[in-house]
Amino acid sequence: MKIVDAKVVVTSPGRNFVTLKVTTDEGLTGLGDATLNGRELAVVSYLEDHVVPLLIGLDAHRIEDTWQSLYRGAYWRRGPVTMAAIAAVDVALWDIKAKAAGLPLYQLLGGASRDRIRTYGHAEGRDLPELLDSVRARLSQGFPAIRIQTGIPGLTSVYGVHTTDTDDKPVPHQGAQPLVEDWDTEAYLRHIPRVFEAVRAEFGPELALLHDAHHRLTPIQAARLGQELEPYRPFWLEDCTPAENQEALRLVRRHTTVQLAIGEVFNTVHDYQTLITEQLIDYVRSAVTHFGGVTPLRKLFDFAAQYQIKSGIHGPEDISPVGMAAAVHLDLAVHNFGIQEYSGHNALTREVFRHAYTFTDGHLHPGEAAGIGVELDEDLAAAHPYRQAYLPVNRLHDGTVHDW
Repeated sequence: MKIVDAKVVVTSPGRNFVTLKVTTDEGLTGLGDATLNGRELAVVSYLEDHVVPLLIGLDAHRIEDTWQSLYRGAYWRRGPVTMAAIAAVDVALWDIKAKAAGLPLYQLLGGASRDRIRTYGHAEGRDLPELLDSVRARLSQGFPAIRIQTGIPGLTSVYGVHTTDTDDKPVPHQGAQPLVEDWDTEAYLRHIPRVFEAVRAEFGPELALLHDAHHRLTPIQAARLGQELEPYRPFWLEDCTPAENQEALRLVRRHTTVQLAIGEVFNTVHDYQTLITEQLIDYVRSAVTHFGGVTPLRKLFDFAAQYQIKSGIHGPEDISPVGMAAAVHLDLAVHNFGIQEYSGHNALTREVFRHAYTFTDGHLHPGEAAGIGVELDEDLAAAHPYRQAYLPVNRLHDGTVHDW
């Protein structure tokens, strides 16, 4: 079964998504997500100018060989642009292979290891009353676990607290320049333990609570926060410090027993090697879309399983339903599944990307459609063209750029 066509579709039904559609000589098509939030067109060029010409005429069934060729054959390896492009090809080929077999993708990955997939949702508020209301809203949707993010006294705009549209989804900042947010680490460190105390007092000890520090702390600051959160038993502390310096997590680990989740900005297994082999984290956070696809992420999970580390796949709004579907199939199949982040998508995105996966009582299931179970409405996608948008930039009070 040969690849006869591959094209890139860019659409913005509320935010930008990049999709690769691969077609074979037997009429089967596959979709892959190549979205890289804030740098979408870099991946479009990588695909259209460098990858698509290499695909025509290849055997669509040779997924591993194609993956290795795209990764090793470019000589310049790794990086988010390269790995998002490879991920799109990989997922599209898995979609085709599963359709050819007449099976949902998870069946080709060994079948189901569970009946449903536990998720966590996002609760946020500019202050504590708003946050508590947001937690109640997520509980009403059935989420068994909730990430809590809140405004910080003295700061005007911080990560995780958004303006929302009518679908209750964050609206990305559009235009030629990014939104500038402000930051004060000491104010944050004073505030977050009080937030956990208030949420625990309101909702009790059983609710699984997560929090994302979003790379903004030094290792010793992360260790301090972990210690101070221990009485409130968080499910995990996410991205507590920039983990490209993998050895830094040794310091954090020595000082706190709070579970650590790392990796949404990682692109290959090499980013994790020390973290996994020294058991410095508890959950790996990479997304199918940014890690090169199903093929390498499954290998990462198998590697992590040897050290009793679980999956916690990144699932924000800027990963399309194509990437989300691939993640849900993996979640159902792998033994060391931990939890799945689920932000959902607005109504228009769900129309552009019609999908078989379902969300019921706080749990996901990929469905039984052949392939990954997503169909792209190309006419509707074309009606919502790309709009320039960036992720925010973070600055301290004195103007210094800080990790966002």
